[in-house]
Amino acid sequence: MNEALKKFLSLESASGIFLVIAMILALIAENSFLQASYDALLQTRVEVRIGKLHLAKPLLLWVNDALMAVFFLLVGLELKREMLIGQLSSPAQIFLPAIAAIGGIVAPALIYVYFNQDDAMALKGWAIPAATDIAFALGVLALLGSRVPPALKLFLLALAIIDDIGAIIIIAIFYSGDLSIDSLIVAGAALVALAFLNWRNSMSIALYLTVGLVLWVAVLKSGVHATLAGIILAFFIPLRGHEDPEQSPLARLEHDLHPSVAFIILPVFAFANAGISLQGLSFSTLLEPVPLGIALGLIVGKQIGIFGMVWLAVKSGLARLPEGMGWLHLYGVSVLCGIGFTMSLFISSLAFEQGAIAYATNDRLGILVGSLVSALAGYFLLRSATRNE
Repeated sequence: MNEALKKFLSLESASGIFLVIAMILALIAENSFLQASYDALLQTRVEVRIGKLHLAKPLLLWVNDALMAVFFLLVGLELKREMLIGQLSSPAQIFLPAIAAIGGIVAPALIYVYFNQDDAMALKGWAIPAATDIAFALGVLALLGSRVPPALKLFLLALAIIDDIGAIIIIAIFYSGDLSIDSLIVAGAALVALAFLNWRNSMSIALYLTVGLVLWVAVLKSGVHATLAGIILAFFIPLRGHEDPEQSPLARLEHDLHPSVAFIILPVFAFANAGISLQGLSFSTLLEPVPLGIALGLIVGKQIGIFGMVWLAVKSGLARLPEGMGWLHLYGVSVLCGIGFTMSLFISSLAFEQGAIAYATNDRLGILVGSLVSALAGYFLLRSATRNE
């Protein structure tokens, strides 16, 4: 395992602790005398005006649209690196985690749809349990220490990265609004500029980020979700063209962004989105279609989809388990991938953004319960597997 990958895993693992702290603080704030201040803070209107350009959003949407665009920029950088020189650079490496990720997206979505098929508004949330939170999952894995086989960490990392690709595609196709042609033209011009910089093999990170900012504003105004600008920008930033890939613009920007995303952006997002009022909630609330579909999608759907697809691939001779990884390891990771938290909260904010206030608490309840059960069950399963080893 190379040093860059080790650093990535350690940062993502440590980030999981900060996410837990942010989630707990949000729950305390929403269920204490701080509730009014917490809600007022998130609804504080923040405006930016430059000439005729005017952006005005509540603070919560600045977090979800702007800070998460930076998160997706980092995801895009990681994807490009892994696809060119990393764990996703060859068909042999990508096949098993790819089919596992597909199963881990489809099965939870089907479970959610089954419970919400009679409610058109609720069906908008079908993708909520399809996501995996890589920071939380790696954080739980880190609790097991050096007993975890390296192949298991790499499999989880590759699976989560491909899962992110699936989430990006879902957001682009299903969670974009009415399109503005003028803004799309500006976004297209920004893409041409990025392509030109890449063609000229420009090594200036500042130039890429400046054009990327224009792209983000244009995408935000276009009706396509603004976070996709981060992914698009990442794929134009060069990894090659430098004598040492670790000194390329992509590697340097990834290195600079990682701490900020892991320890500031994701915890801030969790704090802004995880606050749910527990007043009036009971076990019967969890049995309502939306939270039940989400929770069972994460707890049951993920393990059925991931474990089932890998089992079929191995038993049919299309693939084999990585060396040092057993079936109990695989099952533990399948359960662990039910930790949807950050990505599930993000997709939930898109699915129920308008006209679905009644679902705002229930969906987060399902996410928190499903993620917590998956984290605990996955941890004990993997601890048992490593103890047996």
